[in-house]
Amino acid sequence: MSLEDRAKATAKNIEGKAQEVVGNVTGDPEDKAEGKAKQAESEVRHGIEDVKDNIKKDLK
Repeated sequence: MSLEDRAKATAKNIEGKAQEVVGNVTGDPEDKAEGKAKQAESEVRHGIEDVKDNIKKDLK
């Protein structure tokens, strides 16, 4: 697993949460939706990294 890839996914999650909060505060449903989408993308990226880790572990 790449620590850099994990960090990027975590940063995307934080960015998404912040954008969702801004959308909630301003009442902008587009910002809120984009924030949730970024959080979902982060979850997928973390899942991909988990799969990579498991494959590497199994190959050892």
